[in-house]
Amino acid sequence: MSTTVPSSGLAAPAAADRVGAPDAHEAVVGGPDAVGAAPVRTASWGADPYANALRTGRGPLFLRRSDGWLLPLDVERWCSDAGSADLSALHRCEGPVLDIGCGPGRLVAELASLGHRALGIDVSEAAVARTRGLGGAALLRSVFDPLPGEGRWGTLLLLDGNIGIGGDPAALLDRAADLLGADGLLIAETAPLDVDERVRVRLDDGRDGTDGRTAPASACDAEPFPWARIGTPALLRHARAGGWRTAGQWGAEGRTFVALRRPVRERSARTSSQSAESANNAPVISSQLPK
Repeated sequence: MSTTVPSSGLAAPAAADRVGAPDAHEAVVGGPDAVGAAPVRTASWGADPYANALRTGRGPLFLRRSDGWLLPLDVERWCSDAGSADLSALHRCEGPVLDIGCGPGRLVAELASLGHRALGIDVSEAAVARTRGLGGAALLRSVFDPLPGEGRWGTLLLLDGNIGIGGDPAALLDRAADLLGADGLLIAETAPLDVDERVRVRLDDGRDGTDGRTAPASACDAEPFPWARIGTPALLRHARAGGWRTAGQWGAEGRTFVALRRPVRERSARTSSQSAESANNAPVISSQLPK
């Protein structure tokens, strides 16, 4: 994770968090997890300091480990237009695109301008609102929730370090395989160094109350959540173990990317039953938005 928003690797939201008008087969947002036991949701990504950073379009914002280690998060880039490194990934997209952990929506908006049908998912209300404000389609969901178009997406995006969602890259790859159609493409951004680590982190805006202000409750009280930092060699190892095929590797503006083809294997019973009625149709994105 070079600069990342770990915003989708959490458990299913409660009924009150539902957004949009899903098809009948996916109407229950709070259903069973798709991959084992998904990490427990906390309020971190829907409250200060993350929501404030997205609303203002700037940091500082960090991931903080219990030992005090800080990873700066590039809020300003997330809240800007898609840059040339982003475009190097987006131009490889095929078919309908699901942006996992879409954040403030720059990628979804750019994909729409390029003519792709694109949907963003995020567990932050502020992120979903900002994506929609740019004219993009977005749902308040975790990647481990039931999602529209399961088994029919052409491309999945895990950029800005979101390959770290949930702290278990192998489990996330397994879930991605269930979401993609046959020969679908996963495009992931990796850490620009050879690293494969699991951490528990909190969001932190660097304010501790010493300037006379009260530190945000979410920064002080939220439960830490699992996250992963993974470089290209490690991701390729996990991918090979899961049957994924490498479709490309490249770098741009100091960022590193990997494209993977979906493994050829039987889908899980859960995914097969969810998409049996519409397996030959492209995901219907417009029906997921409020009328």
